[in-house]
Amino acid sequence: MKKTLSGWASASLTVVVAASMVAGCSTGGQEAGKTAAQQQQGDSNKDAKPLTIKMFAGLYNDVPDMNNAYWSEWQKRTNTKLDVEWVPDGDLNTKLDLLLASGDLPEVLASPTSTRPTLLNAIKNGAFWDLTPFLGDFSQYPNLKNNMAKDAFKYLSMDGKIYAVPRSRSRIDPGIKIRKDWLDKLSIPVPTTLDEYAAALKKIVNSDPDGNGKNDTLGLIGHAVIVNDGDESFAAGFGALDPTYNAEGGLLHWQLTPQYADMVGWFRGLYQDGVLPKEFAVMKKTQAEELYKTGRAASYVRSVWWDDEWEKSNAKTQPGAKILNLQLKGPKGDAVALQTGVSGGYYISKKVPEAKVKQLLKYFEYTASNEITDFAYYGLEGVHYKLVDGQKVLTDQGVKEVNTTSKGAGVLAYAKWGKVESAGGTKAFNDAKKKEVEKFDEIGKVNPFAYTTSDTWNSTWPKYENEWKSMVTKAIVGQVSMDEYKAYVDKIVNLPEMKTAFKEFATAYKGFGGK
Repeated sequence: MKKTLSGWASASLTVVVAASMVAGCSTGGQEAGKTAAQQQQGDSNKDAKPLTIKMFAGLYNDVPDMNNAYWSEWQKRTNTKLDVEWVPDGDLNTKLDLLLASGDLPEVLASPTSTRPTLLNAIKNGAFWDLTPFLGDFSQYPNLKNNMAKDAFKYLSMDGKIYAVPRSRSRIDPGIKIRKDWLDKLSIPVPTTLDEYAAALKKIVNSDPDGNGKNDTLGLIGHAVIVNDGDESFAAGFGALDPTYNAEGGLLHWQLTPQYADMVGWFRGLYQDGVLPKEFAVMKKTQAEELYKTGRAASYVRSVWWDDEWEKSNAKTQPGAKILNLQLKGPKGDAVALQTGVSGGYYISKKVPEAKVKQLLKYFEYTASNEITDFAYYGLEGVHYKLVDGQKVLTDQGVKEVNTTSKGAGVLAYAKWGKVESAGGTKAFNDAKKKEVEKFDEIGKVNPFAYTTSDTWNSTWPKYENEWKSMVTKAIVGQVSMDEYKAYVDKIVNLPEMKTAFKEFATAYKGFGGK
């Protein structure tokens, strides 16, 4: 029996909200924790007029009040006046494409990806500043030089030119989550392989784990084809993130590899067993989040740092709720995907005068400091957090104001556990989470296509992408056989333009240091 979302609202949030605020003046005197260089910057800004910044950025929580304590302090410390167009995460790519097509760009575009075709085309068409001459040898930007992930600026470059400063995020990010309390309740051992995981979910969805007397528990949820944020994690287990070449030496796109087809076949089995919801292909991100944090589903793949918030949310109706991030073996590797350490970047519109570009880079340099990064994760002591056994734990106000969205207006220094630790969790909770995923950084894989691009691919793939997604869905739900799906992919990969794209991918990958 396939699980459905009866009664679930399908409409997604599409309203884009703009927020702005006038910042207060910079404070005098040395603040605790500031370096001499940061103090000097504060002194130089003391009498300066706040820098107004118009920015496009993602919204991952409730719309922020830009007059709250967090944003007031952010703007005071950075001496800025932020005018941010917050765009709901579920609509971000669509809005980004429309914005780039219109050419009516804000001063700063915060993009969560650096490889989206519309963004790359905009760069080639001169929509954004080449920052290479400004950054130079980075001697004027020590935080951008020293506090970033390895190769951070290579991920944001095109033809050897730097077009953005990083949105720093940790390499360890998504985890394949499962309700550990449900495993315990049903006496199911913690899965260690993808097949054990599938079997565990099948038992869960047929066992009424929430005890409501209804057969309505969902298994693995996500959003779009297949489960979006989780696709790379599962793909790693099937070997689809391993560089795969055709007979001509071209690098096949990961979604068109035989290994990816094997993964599609595995998801077909999940669907047949009622583990994958009937609506998996059209589910929205906001829907999936709501389902998981209200105890409607057993498994979801998202950033580890959500666990504390979602456990507490589930515990309101399901006391003892516990989330575990699994370390699973697939047929060709560990099902763990790592990020590059750079989640897109901040692009500066070419419409911005050169003098202001320098001011913006000075702002981003400051936001890459350890001081601002610590503030971004925890806010103000006594307001947003309190120290409990040496651990910074968010207050109720902190939980409301310090979140994913609040980290979206600055570079931030690279933090290994940045997407693992929950600012609202106790020291014991966060220590346990770090131990839970500590091996991810060793066994996980980075998708080569997070940084490898091809002009031919960007112009060709949009013609086939929707058709391919439709074929993936049809294969999973049984409308076409796996042989038919593989034959379709074989036809696509042998198109002359695709072979050209694969050669370009191979060249780009080799240029980045791949083999």
